[in-house]
This record gives sequence, structure tokens and C-alpha cells, in this order.
Amino acid sequence: MKFSGFGEYAVDFFDGLVEDNSKPYWDDHLDVYKSDVRAPMEALLAELLPEFGDGFGEGKVFRPYRDVRFAKDKTPYKTHCGAVIEQGRGGGAYYVEVGPDGLRVGGGCFHLASDQIARFRQAVDTEVHGEALGKILAKLERAGWELKGDRLKSKPRGFADDHPRLELLRYRSVYAVRGWEPDDVLHERGALDRVRKAWRQLREFNEWARDRVGPSDRPRR
Repeated sequence: MKFSGFGEYAVDFFDGLVEDNSKPYWDDHLDVYKSDVRAPMEALLAELLPEFGDGFGEGKVFRPYRDVRFAKDKTPYKTHCGAVIEQGRGGGAYYVEVGPDGLRVGGGCFHLASDQIARFRQAVDTEVHGEALGKILAKLERAGWELKGDRLKSKPRGFADDHPRLELLRYRSVYAVRGWEPDDVLHERGALDRVRKAWRQLREFNEWARDRVGPSDRPRR
């Protein structure tokens, strides 16, 4: 199936799910989810995978169900549909989601495990790889990306107070995101062009993460 845009009722479906995150609502609107959200997302990912998946990672569309085992919020369904191409969580990712706020994309080092944090800091500590990451992130910010992540308030142990890349070393995860509010393009093939162009801007960042951090060696919980 060739991607031709998300369905007419994709945003309406998620607007309703935000208001009524329940199994009865889900069951009553399952056909809309499948036709206007899930199928287009699968088609979008399939068209992007040859360019971004080769030598990088596998692609998948995330399940719509939330893991509520340890969560205070017990609502059963995610209020967006996300897809990703990655080798393993944290080692670089090409991410896209559609939801009530429209279309969002992101990439970088999401949810780093302890061994990944150690490799990240080791790379940032070196002049070559650390300066390269700093330039990559600055370039993304100039292009309109928002940098996010978990950061220590103080410096990490083992590094000098005057380390030239102390701000980067504070990150426990770091990724870039940007988005587009719901508009006509969301329902057209132009949405594919938006994601492709954005992911190309993320390529340097993701390749740095893949080569310097990589997937975690620890089993996922």
C-alpha cells in the first residue's frame, strides 16, 4: 500500500480518545483506527525503511496499548500512534508519530541504560567525538529542532568542573524533536515528504548515536 496521507478522521479519532480513553470507545472506533491511523502509518514506514533502515535498524509501529503495570495513570490506550526505525533503544532512532497535535518526528538517544550513558560520556569526553556532537546539536537547533532529554543538575562524577563539554556530559538522554499542527498536508502524500526531509536532518545525530553509543548490552525490563 502506497502512503497517501493519514485518514480524514485520524485526528478526530485521537481527540475522542483523549476525552474517553476506554475500551467501549476503542471498540466503537476500531475501524477508524485501522483505516485512518494504523494502515497509513504502516505504509509511511514501509516507504521510508529502504532509505533509513539499511545498515541502521528495523522498523516497527508501536502497539496502541499502554503498559500500566507500574503507572498511576491506568488509562489503557496511547493517545498517539508512533513508529520507529532503530537497532535498539537509545542507540539512535528515527521516530514519527501522529496524534491530536498533528505530526511529530524525533531522533537521537532516547532512554539510555547505564552502559549506554557510560559510552555516551566516554565519547563526549573525547575532543573529536564530543565536539562533533556539539556541532550536530547546534546545527539542529538552528534548523528549528527542539533538544530534549534528562539532565543532571550537577556534573557527573569523574569529570572536572571546567570540562569544555560539561553541559553535554550532564545529559542522561538527549534527543531532538519537531512537529506540525494538524493541517491538510497531514492527509496528503506531502506528510511523507515532511518526515523524509526531517529524518535526513537527523541522520548525522543518529549515526553518531549508533556508532558512539549503540544498543544496550543489558536485558530490557
